[in-house]
Amino acid sequence: MKIVVGLGNPGKEYETTKHNIGFMVIDAIAAKEAHTPWKEDFNALISTIQVDGEKVLLVKPQTFMNNSGESVGPLMRYYKVAPQDVYCIYDDMDLPVGKLRIRPNGSAGGHNGIKSLIAHIGTHEFPHFRFGIGRPLPQWTVIDHVLAPFPKEQMDKVETGIKDMVKAVLGTLEVGIDRGMNLYNPKRRPR
Repeated sequence: MKIVVGLGNPGKEYETTKHNIGFMVIDAIAAKEAHTPWKEDFNALISTIQVDGEKVLLVKPQTFMNNSGESVGPLMRYYKVAPQDVYCIYDDMDLPVGKLRIRPNGSAGGHNGIKSLIAHIGTHEFPHFRFGIGRPLPQWTVIDHVLAPFPKEQMDKVETGIKDMVKAVLGTLEVGIDRGMNLYNPKRRPR
C-alpha cells in the first residue's frame, strides 16, 4: 500500500490559494481515477484508488498546513506504510509556476507543512513532489503569496502543471521513485 498526501488548508476560503496546490492535485487524481467515496478519518479526507493492483490512499489532511504531520504520521503507522511509500505533493516557491520536481527525500526548506511531516513521520526520507508557485511580488510577504490565488495570467501554467503532476504521481506509483524521477523531472539542457 502507498499513501499520496496533498498538503493544503481546509475550508472554502483557502480552496484556490497557492498553498492548496497539493489538495488540487489530489482532487485531479480522484477526478481521473475510479475512487472510493471520501471519508473523514485520522483528521484527513481519505479516498482509495488502485494503481497496478495496489491500494493507494489519497489523503488531504484537515489539520491545516502547519500541522499536516499530525494526520499523516498516525495514518501511516496505522496502515503500516513505510516512509518511502508516502508521496507528498506540496507548493514550492523556488520553482517557476507550474513546474514540478520529484525527489526521493529532502529537507523542509522552510516549508512548515513538510517540517510537520518530518517531525511526525520521524524522517525526511519520503518522496517529495514539489509544484512551483514562484516567488512573492516584491511588496508581498511569503504568507500573502501562499495564501493568495494564482493570478489569471498564470492559470494556463497551473492547469498544465496539475495535469503533469497527476501523470507524474500515477506514473511513479507504477514504476517507482527512481524511474519516476527520470521520466517526469524536467530535463536539463546540455550546456
